[in-house]
Amino acid sequence: MELLERLALFTPLDAAALALWLAAWVAIGRLIEHPPAGRPSVSILMTRFRREWMRQFAARESRIFDSNILSTLRQGTTFFASASMIIIGGGLALIGNTERLLGIAEDLTLPDSPAIVLEFKIMALLVLVANAFLKFVWSHRLFGYCAVIMAAVPNDGRSPEAQHRAEQAARININAARSFNRGMRSLYFALGGLAWLLGAVPLMVATAITLFVLWRREFVSNSRMALMTHPEG
Repeated sequence: MELLERLALFTPLDAAALALWLAAWVAIGRLIEHPPAGRPSVSILMTRFRREWMRQFAARESRIFDSNILSTLRQGTTFFASASMIIIGGGLALIGNTERLLGIAEDLTLPDSPAIVLEFKIMALLVLVANAFLKFVWSHRLFGYCAVIMAAVPNDGRSPEAQHRAEQAARININAARSFNRGMRSLYFALGGLAWLLGAVPLMVATAITLFVLWRREFVSNSRMALMTHPEG
């Protein structure tokens, strides 16, 4: 009965906004990872470059440049994983401070919002942040696997084993990048979800804006045009 009373604190519009928020997060992820055949996303285009990177890596005599690139990628996953942990810690600390939550409600001109409502909204945001943290950690580990496989590639790039190892490294690298991108999308929608603290309509507006930003960057951005450009001749 207590659960039903708590759910009654949310309006049908809140439920619709929450459903739209989660559906948009899932839908844009699927569209980016499985785009129409004639319109690849930036993420899909980058998988081709990652595979080509490993082919070129196998044929290179000096591989210090490649190790530096991989180290940079791992540093990026470490940074975002650490940032996600800080956000989760801050959110949990805020939930445990009822007076601070009520103060936030007053600052947001929502004096009638019970603390339990704000706690639920913050928990919803933290779920996406926690998902992002797990994706970043897994991405970091996969990049580590990729480094080990790259170290196992023979110096003779023409040997069949070298090409096979390079292809394995490419697959692991692509999976690591996919996990990293999923974590970034979770953070995008978590930031958009902050609008729910202002109400259901602001959450819907923020969801639409987040959806548009992600769609534009993946399908109509200048970066995508640069990736689609073919060399002359």
